[in-house]
Amino acid sequence: MERGAICPDCFKPAKNKQSVFTRMAVMKALNKIKEEDFHKQFPCPPNSPKAVCTVLEIECAHGAVFVAGRYNKYSRSLPQTPWIIDGERKLESSVEELISDHLLTVFKAESFNFSSSGREDVDVRTLGNGRPFAIELVNPHRVHFTSQEIKELQQKINKSSNKIQVRDLQLVTREAIGHMKEGEEEKTKTYSALIWTNKAIQKKDIEFLNDIKDLKIDQKTPLRVLHRRPLAVRTRVIHFMETHYVDAHHFRLYLKTQAGTYIKEFVHGDFGRTKPNIGSLMNMTADILELDVESVDVDWPPALDD
Repeated sequence: MERGAICPDCFKPAKNKQSVFTRMAVMKALNKIKEEDFHKQFPCPPNSPKAVCTVLEIECAHGAVFVAGRYNKYSRSLPQTPWIIDGERKLESSVEELISDHLLTVFKAESFNFSSSGREDVDVRTLGNGRPFAIELVNPHRVHFTSQEIKELQQKINKSSNKIQVRDLQLVTREAIGHMKEGEEEKTKTYSALIWTNKAIQKKDIEFLNDIKDLKIDQKTPLRVLHRRPLAVRTRVIHFMETHYVDAHHFRLYLKTQAGTYIKEFVHGDFGRTKPNIGSLMNMTADILELDVESVDVDWPPALDD
């Protein structure tokens, strides 16, 4: 029987798949097929094989190892992941590489996969307690480390660059990484932004923002990320704001928001694509000059005593 007739949506060709018969696809098909249909197609028990199997090659690989921690980013010219456009590298390094290069060497691994609890723009610093991250080390040739050795590895990473710092570096299980992504939308993040206004302001002109609580905003996918994110309207919550007056055209805004809020767009409005925004609330043009992530409120990985 044609494979598609049994489970037409199980075996779909995809660009990055070498074969449609992946383990997941076969398991999906087996779960979907009725027992009587399975018996019609395949004898049970199966017929004895007519030919002897021959082994073409055997490949051995070590199981993956997972390392987690939190990182601070102190540079405004460092992307989180390598910034390559049309095969051309835009900036020489990234957070991912500054951390992973050391791990690859020490674990003698073939490659790695980096993931984190959200991401910050190239020109945004991540301060406070840092942002949780996890790295899968593929086919590592050394897997046993004492907590002291991991601590020394953390110190080595931190000495190698003044652009980032790592804390709470530890070995974790694959399952534990799920905690980082769990309920990501419900989590909160705290930011500090330096804001410019086109009209002259006094302290009293910004104080009303301090009284706004749990403001719901609608954000159309920002123009700057539209090339890699689908067009959608996302409702996000600004939990609270606190203003610090700087001078006639500048103030600092501290804000706690729902994860996934585009802060830059909440300030300047993105040509009316984020409503309301700081500019519309103040009835003037506002723009953001600097942005810092002050905290990412995810309680994983566990904090370690240094």
